[in-house]
Amino acid sequence: MAHTHNESNNSHKNIKSAFFINLVFTVIEIFGGLYTNSIAILSDAIHDLGDTVSLGMSMFFEKFSKKKADDTYTFGYDRFSLLGAVISSFVLFGASVFVLTQAVPRLLSPEAVNAKGMIVFAVLGVLFNGFAVLKVLKGSSLHEKVITWHLMEDFLGWIAVLITSIVLLFVEWFFLDPLLSILITVYIVLHVLKNLKKVFNVLLQKSPSNLNIAELKNKIMPMNGIVDVHHIHLWSLDGQIPMLSMHLVVEEGFSRTKLKSVKGAVRMLLAKREIYHITIETELPGDPCMNPPCK
Repeated sequence: MAHTHNESNNSHKNIKSAFFINLVFTVIEIFGGLYTNSIAILSDAIHDLGDTVSLGMSMFFEKFSKKKADDTYTFGYDRFSLLGAVISSFVLFGASVFVLTQAVPRLLSPEAVNAKGMIVFAVLGVLFNGFAVLKVLKGSSLHEKVITWHLMEDFLGWIAVLITSIVLLFVEWFFLDPLLSILITVYIVLHVLKNLKKVFNVLLQKSPSNLNIAELKNKIMPMNGIVDVHHIHLWSLDGQIPMLSMHLVVEEGFSRTKLKSVKGAVRMLLAKREIYHITIETELPGDPCMNPPCK
């Protein structure tokens, strides 16, 4: 749990750093886009503006999600982090649609751009956004993964701008500017949708993909004194920490000591799979299940 707490603190710090980096550079690239007449730079400026807003919300939700459980939210506030991921995803998706509406017409009717000016701003873009990506790249939460794609989009976009601007020094292929903008935008949107799917899987309480309920049941059933295992529910609040509840049917005449021992063995088995938040209800054969239908 201490390890999880440290990850949470690092997550907030990483998002905070990325926010201020993005905020500063958004102002720079808006000026750069207007100065060079580059749709790629202006498109990225719009993305960065959306990213800055979503990162600000992300900081709030990430911090808010660390509040301890109370009588209102008995499971805690972890899922507020996922709410931040959902909002960030939709902000990026909306910004991407806007970029496409600007880039496609420019592709059909290319305009001249200031290639030398683009190189200067592209180098700055690669440095600023590359540093921001490094701050969140190692994050393990779904929220950080969505934010990483926000920033990765900008980083790749600036690499594309740098390549384009160098080419434009030698040939007047002005269509490359909007074309690369479109390709990078489509590429990133596909990955954002993929991460958004993962977020909704958690919100809809899908079992973690790295854990198998049937396998767990097969491991528990042979334990001495266990007659049946049912009502197994496996989910996660934030996509990182799995939670499990189950009903164990034990043999008649189970002593308190034996019951404690078998529950300890089940918990030890689950701990090996990094499942620590566990609720176990025990029943005797023939006892009515208080939460029908039992599965």
